[in-house]
Amino acid sequence: MATSVGLDDAWLRRGLRRSLTIPLYAVGWAVALLLAPFAAVELALGAGVAARLALFGAVFLSYEMVGLAAALWLWITLRANDQAAHAALRRWWACGLFRAAARVFALELEVAGDDAAEPGPVVVLVRHASLADTLLPEVVLAGRHGLRLRYVLKRELLFDPCLDVVGQRLRCAFIRRGSGESERAASAALGRDLGPDEGALIYPEGTRATAEKRARALERLAASGQAERLTRARALRHVLPPRTAGSLALLEAAAPADALLFAHTGLEGLATLRDLLSGGIVGRRIRVKLWRTPRSVIPRERAAAVRWLDEEWARVDKWIDAARPAPASP
Repeated sequence: MATSVGLDDAWLRRGLRRSLTIPLYAVGWAVALLLAPFAAVELALGAGVAARLALFGAVFLSYEMVGLAAALWLWITLRANDQAAHAALRRWWACGLFRAAARVFALELEVAGDDAAEPGPVVVLVRHASLADTLLPEVVLAGRHGLRLRYVLKRELLFDPCLDVVGQRLRCAFIRRGSGESERAASAALGRDLGPDEGALIYPEGTRATAEKRARALERLAASGQAERLTRARALRHVLPPRTAGSLALLEAAAPADALLFAHTGLEGLATLRDLLSGGIVGRRIRVKLWRTPRSVIPRERAAAVRWLDEEWARVDKWIDAARPAPASP
């Protein structure tokens, strides 16, 4: 009975959420299509970032509506459980959105270590800098290498209708951050039975890095008495110390998959609409660095595995420091 009630509650929450988000996105799409021609003209005349944002908003909402229509068609044709079809739909959505963003905002993408992505299976450990970096793994790993990715994502992303509908038909885990044992269990479930063309992906930091979040992370480590981890964390400049529970649960469950580190820079400081309106996104160069750690060198004992993860994250931090452009001279 408890399971039935829990399932009914989940269906109710899902239905209520979609009854809000899908009509809201549809109305936004209609408005965006009306404004798009004016934004395109302003952009051609050299207008500022607001016109770029309006134009990209129309493209984004168009991809949302087409994606939802495709998902509905798959359901009507009794293919709601077709993993390959939904993975292809997600790849089309993410790669198309990134191409549009690159054109509208004059972005460049540079990938080093591309050959490390294959073969699968792999556990992908990704640096988290902004909302936009949720597209990068799909563009680089699925778009270029055909990897079908299973994602550990925060529950707030369910308010994107396409991610909600398509993501929940695929093997993805939408978790509440800091949910403890349920987070570990959900992460471990994604790591099991990975095929040779698959990867399981997690953001070890759990949230976007800011100075305030870094201070809170250091406070937690200090309060927990983890002196060695605290020392290592204090040396980090650009990333947060990794949260170990979900990442290590995923790595353990995914054996014998290798670990694939996915570092990137160029999307920092884009957490809010105000950040985007400042124009800082225009003309950015996004650099990605991939490297692979064989399963044979990843420790099994927990303390050693935590140290290994911290050391890999320190390597991410050092790479970001070297890859970021030097500040302009006064």
